[in-house]
Amino acid sequence: MKIASHVAREALSRFPESVGHVPPGRRTPHVTTSVRRAPERQTAGRDGESAAGRQAAVGEARLRITVELGCPSDIGAQCAAVRREVTERLRTWSGMDVSHLVVSVGRLHSAHTRHAGEERVR
Repeated sequence: MKIASHVAREALSRFPESVGHVPPGRRTPHVTTSVRRAPERQTAGRDGESAAGRQAAVGEARLRITVELGCPSDIGAQCAAVRREVTERLRTWSGMDVSHLVVSVGRLHSAHTRHAGEERVR
């Protein structure tokens, strides 16, 4: 889902201490999505307009977002920012509710390992 990936990247860009350690080609979060259409409602509104005619949730999304972060940094704050902003923006931009969102860290990049190839830091 392009929206979720874009918003997650934008949220992470607000953490400069982390972004500087992540190589440019690895800054786009990987998003896995499962979307279910919202059930159609048969109730009428106050003015007699059907629920289908009013702005209602388009569907429900379940997302898994994998990010790569710089280290040292506040990993919890970065994951929370991604979770919060993706949930809010999907609801605002697409009318979709997020029922489940997992943010996982696929890899941590350190200033010490960025120039050392694939060597381990002890």
